[in-house]
Amino acid sequence: MVLKKELSYFDLTSIVVGSIVGADIYIASSLTAGLLGPVALLVWVAAGICASIIALVFAYCSYYVPRVGGPFAFVSEAFDDFFGFLTGWSIWIAELLALPVFAIAFTKYLQYFITLDFYQQIIVKGLFLFVLTYINIRGVKAAGKLNDALTIIKLAPLVILVLVGFGFFVFHPETLTSNYIPFAPKGFDNFGVALVLIFWAYVGFEMGTLPASEVKNPRKTIPKAIISGMIIVMLFYLLTNFVVYGVINWEKLATNLTPLVLAGGMLLGTLGAIIMGIGALVSVSGSDESGTLGTARLSYAMAIDGLFPKIFSKIHEKYKTPYMALAIQGIIAFGLSIYSELSQLISFSVFNLAFAFLLTCLALIVLRRNTARKLYGQHILPWMGIIICVYLIISTSLIDKIAGAVVILIGIPLYAFFSPKTDMHHLKQLFTSEEAIFLRRITKKERFLANFIGMMYRAYKRLKKAT
Repeated sequence: MVLKKELSYFDLTSIVVGSIVGADIYIASSLTAGLLGPVALLVWVAAGICASIIALVFAYCSYYVPRVGGPFAFVSEAFDDFFGFLTGWSIWIAELLALPVFAIAFTKYLQYFITLDFYQQIIVKGLFLFVLTYINIRGVKAAGKLNDALTIIKLAPLVILVLVGFGFFVFHPETLTSNYIPFAPKGFDNFGVALVLIFWAYVGFEMGTLPASEVKNPRKTIPKAIISGMIIVMLFYLLTNFVVYGVINWEKLATNLTPLVLAGGMLLGTLGAIIMGIGALVSVSGSDESGTLGTARLSYAMAIDGLFPKIFSKIHEKYKTPYMALAIQGIIAFGLSIYSELSQLISFSVFNLAFAFLLTCLALIVLRRNTARKLYGQHILPWMGIIICVYLIISTSLIDKIAGAVVILIGIPLYAFFSPKTDMHHLKQLFTSEEAIFLRRITKKERFLANFIGMMYRAYKRLKKAT
C-alpha cells in the first residue's frame, strides 16, 4: 500500500512554520530576558542562523534522498541501516517527547481563560491529543489543510502585535529608548546558555522532511519549503521580540511567563491580552498537529525497513495513513502529559535532537560525494552544522548527557532484535572471525562501529585535502 502524494509546497512550508512556531515564542522572551536583557535579541539572530545552517543541511539531504523518514532515510542511504536506525530512534524519542509538551502548554494557556482542576486538565490534554490524532488518521491532506489554517491563524496575532507595536514606537519613541538602554545590563556571560535555549525555539524544521513520500515533486519542494519556512520564522521571531523588549522593561519581562500576553495587554488593553492568549492556544495546537504528522511518518519509515515493530507500518485501508503509528504515539504522549513537566521533557529531548542532527550533517558529506550534482554551499554547510551540534551536546546538563546516552544505547539491542536476521548473522561473524573482518573490510561497506571509524577517517582526509 502506497502513501498518497497530496502535500503541496504551500502545505509543506506551513508544516515547517507550524512545527517551529509553537509555545516557544510565547515564553522564551522572558527566559532570555532574565539571562541577558535586551541584548538577547542578538541571540535570536545567532540561533536563527545556526538553525538555518542545519535546516539547509536537511534540505540538501532531502534533495539527494527524497524519501519518507527524513534524517533516518538520509543517514541510512549515506552509511547503513544501523546508523540510520540510531538517527531515527534519537529523533523519534525527541519528537515524541515534544507532543506532550504541547498538550501541557495548551492546558496552561487555557487556564488564562478558565480555571481547571487536576482531573479537568487530564481531560483537556486527552481531548487535545485525541482530536489531532484523529484528524491525522483521516488523511494527510486533511491534516495538511488543517495545519495551513492553524499556521495562518496563529501568525495573525504576531502580525497584529508587530504592527501595533511599531505604531506605538512612532508616537512613544522614549519608551523604546528607555527599555533598550542599557542594551546589555547583565553582560555576555550567559550568551551560550541563552543560545541553546533559543535554538529550541527554532527546532521543527526537520519535520518538513519526514512526509517526503506524500509530497508532490519532493526533490524540489522539500528544500524550497524548508528554506522558505526558516525565513518566515526568523522574520516573525525577530520582529516580535523587538516589539516585546521595546514595550516591556527587561526586568519586568524576566518575571512574567506569558510575555506576549503581557505585551498585548500593554498595547491594546484587555482585548490585546485576549488576542495573544487565543494566539497561544492556536499556536500550540498547530505545533502539535505538525509534530503528530511528522513523527508518525518517521516511525512508519523505520517499520517498513524492518527496524521497528511491524505494527507501526500498518496503513489504514480507507485513508491510506499509518494509523497505528499515530494511535500509539498519541497514547504515549497522553501518558507523558499527565506525569511529566515541560522543563523535564524539553531538556531531555535536546541531547537526542543534537545527536540526530550531527549524524545528518555527516551524512551530507557522503551524499554529496556520491553524486555529480552541485548545490551551493554543500561543501561547507555540513562542517558548520557539525560544530553547532557538538556545541549543543556539550552545553546540555550532565543528567541530560547520561540519560540521552542511555536512550541511544537502548536503541542498539532494539536494532539487533528488529533488524533482518541476515544482519545478525553478519554481526556474529564480524565479532568471532578475524578473517571475516579482513574480508568484509576489503569487499563490502563496513557496518556498525567499524563504519563509524571509517566515516571519521574519510571526513578527516577531505578536511586535510581542503586545507
